[in-house]
Amino acid sequence: MVTRRLRVVLAEDSVVLRDGMVELLGARGCEVVGTAGTEAELLDEVAEQRPDVAVVDVRMPPTHRDEGIRAAVEIRARMPEVGLLVFSQHVEAAWASRLLADGATGVGYLLKERVARTSEFVDALYRVAEGGVALDPEVVTLMMRGVRRTRVDTLTSREREVLELMAQGHSNRSIAALLVVSERAVGKHVAAVFGKFDLRATHTDNRRVKAVLTYLAESGG
Repeated sequence: MVTRRLRVVLAEDSVVLRDGMVELLGARGCEVVGTAGTEAELLDEVAEQRPDVAVVDVRMPPTHRDEGIRAAVEIRARMPEVGLLVFSQHVEAAWASRLLADGATGVGYLLKERVARTSEFVDALYRVAEGGVALDPEVVTLMMRGVRRTRVDTLTSREREVLELMAQGHSNRSIAALLVVSERAVGKHVAAVFGKFDLRATHTDNRRVKAVLTYLAESGG
């Protein structure tokens, strides 16, 4: 199976880390078409290059607080067709919720320790480029806390487990292996979630993404 070559803009203020990521992505079949060390540079590069995905560090100069994530939110508003994979040293649940607001697709949020795991990082990158959602397990856990909306309350504990793993990008086969159940059983749980969230099949069936976004939106961030 031939995987398309992704065009990537990379925003990271550490030159050493940035160069390392450029080399890593190039070796994995991606083309880094632009790099940025500041929020302004990131916005300019994305506007000029219109990449498949922008990889963005949450904290960038000058304050190293939230410049990167603010730029990501702005990119989402201006150029929703550009995928966004945000990474951070810590979970910023409120900003993750904002990125996922209004049914956003093509969004990922990973902790930096996950970025260091090359295969996970690249898999997430391609998933985001294809309009999927790739969330770090810790982000999912934080955003799930305090969920008390009616549709969510109808889910069984097993259905919630399956949905959390879906949010992390796992396939039915992968979920089955992790939960030590049959793939058929996982399929039934997924179908139950779709039914409870009133997600009907369409010709562009992306119900997995919609189910995850519904769950996260109802967490209230």
